[in-house]
Amino acid sequence: MSSVALNHDIITNVISGFVDKQLVIPFLEFLSGKGIYKEEHLQKAKLELLMRTKMVDAVVEIYESSGETPPPDLSVKKDKILQEYQERDGAIQKIVKAISGIQVTEGTTLDLETLQASLDGDAIDAVHELYHYGKLQYDIGNYSLAIEFLNLYGALAPSSDRYSMSVVWGTLACQILEQNWEPALEDLKRLRTIIDTNAATTNPLQSLQQRTWLIHWGLFVYFNIKKGCDLLIDHYLYSDQYLNAIQTQCPHILRYVAVAVITNKRRRQVMKDLVKIIEQESYAYKDPITEFVSCLYVDYDFDGAQKKLKECEDVIENDFFLTSCTTDFIDNARLFIFEIFCRIHQVISIEMLADKLGMGPEQAEKWIVNLIRDARMDAKIDSQKGHVLMGSVQISSYQQVLDKIRGLLFRSQVLCNNLEKLAESKSDTFGTTAVSWNDF
Repeated sequence: MSSVALNHDIITNVISGFVDKQLVIPFLEFLSGKGIYKEEHLQKAKLELLMRTKMVDAVVEIYESSGETPPPDLSVKKDKILQEYQERDGAIQKIVKAISGIQVTEGTTLDLETLQASLDGDAIDAVHELYHYGKLQYDIGNYSLAIEFLNLYGALAPSSDRYSMSVVWGTLACQILEQNWEPALEDLKRLRTIIDTNAATTNPLQSLQQRTWLIHWGLFVYFNIKKGCDLLIDHYLYSDQYLNAIQTQCPHILRYVAVAVITNKRRRQVMKDLVKIIEQESYAYKDPITEFVSCLYVDYDFDGAQKKLKECEDVIENDFFLTSCTTDFIDNARLFIFEIFCRIHQVISIEMLADKLGMGPEQAEKWIVNLIRDARMDAKIDSQKGHVLMGSVQISSYQQVLDKIRGLLFRSQVLCNNLEKLAESKSDTFGTTAVSWNDF
């Protein structure tokens, strides 16, 4: 059992409180076999979680796999769910038949008015039935069918309908559980637009809560798409409302921002802003990853950074969102150590540097040779003395000005993009009476 991973497990202890209960199931399945928690404890937690859903077959499967007999009230619960399903399914068939019979031409579209002409009853009640049926499919774990009916609701219902926001949350949950990352990213963007647009008329605490939820749900998406780290940095670090939500509600998200920055070679200039935020929030949250950044960029404590790097590897390997980033993180973290160390020293012992990097002397020498060649650094290796000789690099005042201008240009572009998004969102008419995800 890893004590470091256990002490810094924020997935089960913290993050699970900000996502839907069915999104917690992948967390528990990921931890199975990691050795952090006992298998029977994880199985018990999964069983308790599933008991709060309508996924009765999954509950029965757990009981049978452990050689236990399912409790009698489970069959009663299953009968009630089957009865509800039959009732919903009977109601939905009439609506689906009416929608299928609508002839969509160039002059007509499938909307509420068109649907009303094909129904005997109220069209808005029919649309709400689509929502309830889609939600039931989600509750029983049929996510692909849930997406179909929730999207159909979204196409027909007015944006001011009371279920409109819940449907976007629900669709995002389904896309995540189905691992449809590109559609999930689109739903994430839609939710962000709705939340930010409604912020002017919504209770500030509710807006803060919704942004906090969106930040946590975004982790599923950003760590599973190409250039996701870029999107995460822009969303969490360079959007004032979301950075404020992180600082006030969930400073533990700084772990993921730090990993996104360290593993992203194209965004090195972001590190200064990250260090500032980590230092500001160090009283509220610390873990080996944020402490590694502080050791290296604030204290210049290379021994401390090396110690924390070993702990980082343990934490990242056992983090649901970060486990695939382990190799990239370690490689880039060593590169950061090397760069900072080289700024301070002109003659560096390979043996000492190997110790700082957590590598053997021969492995470190090969790594440094490749780094000097690939990065075209002004450095030489004296193999006889076992030294790295750094060239004197003096940054001119002109270069310093250019670097600052680039930083300002980047921030200006982010600000302009945010303003454009806000202007576009104001042209859409999103309602403010949408039900929160808690009511989904």
